[in-house]
Amino acid sequence: MRTKADTIKLATYTALAGNVALAALKIAMGFYAKSGALLGDGIDSSVAVALSVMVLVTYRIVASPADTKHPWGHGRAETVATAFLSFVLFFMGAQLAFTSASKLISGETAQAPSIVGAIAAVISVAGKALLAWSQNVLGKRAGSALIRANAKNMLGDVMISLGVLAGLAISAATGTGIADAVFAILIGLWIIKTAVGIFLEANLELLDGSGDMGPYRTIFEAVNAVEGADHPHRARMRRIAGFWDIDLDIEVDPRLTVSQAHGIALRVEEEIKRRLENVFDIMVHVEPRGEAEDGEEFGISEEEV
Repeated sequence: MRTKADTIKLATYTALAGNVALAALKIAMGFYAKSGALLGDGIDSSVAVALSVMVLVTYRIVASPADTKHPWGHGRAETVATAFLSFVLFFMGAQLAFTSASKLISGETAQAPSIVGAIAAVISVAGKALLAWSQNVLGKRAGSALIRANAKNMLGDVMISLGVLAGLAISAATGTGIADAVFAILIGLWIIKTAVGIFLEANLELLDGSGDMGPYRTIFEAVNAVEGADHPHRARMRRIAGFWDIDLDIEVDPRLTVSQAHGIALRVEEEIKRRLENVFDIMVHVEPRGEAEDGEEFGISEEEV
């Protein structure tokens, strides 16, 4: 069975090879057809090549073992890289929208596409759509936010190529460059929206937040399925490179021995791992039944989900 690391390598090398081929094709044909829009699309694909290289470097860091300075490992490198990717996308989208708006205001017209440019744009749309689909599938399989973010970036590239093709086609038909500029502005705004969404998702993970109560319900159900474990509370879950780090408190019969209480805690851990995938670590704190600590400010209780 392919491991998470193998899946990430497959996704990364697939993206790298695909983007190198598409970038070379669009830049070469952009120069040949004298199409600035197609050349710009090729440069955008070159940025995607750089991002694929960044993914490779990031996962070399993530794969590094834990040490005294990083006892939880280096998984957060993925989240930081994802946030960095969102900034790259944001400025790419903003630059595209600003440049296109400037052309629209100045009245600069787009060059009508030649058949070579149109063919390159069609190949770009098909190639990027296939890459975006493969990255999304492999990113979900590996539980990698960075790979899924790269898939969103590639979907943005599909929109760019579609906009280039549609804008140039309309410009050729009407003899004006207004359509090309308008399409480019809309694409730039769409890329900005995608970048903001990626950043908010990465920021939630950096702050150890959760936008979904489903995993919390799963661990509470797991605790309730273990005989002798009661009142799960003060639960905290956070993501580290696609894996769950879980803390929670449970209550047990105060007459139990330490060994018996520890055995219940171990069964709780096993039940959670059976129900929830990609668990990095679980810390179960045992309390005597009915003697929960007062003033507990952190974590989520069963009643809150």
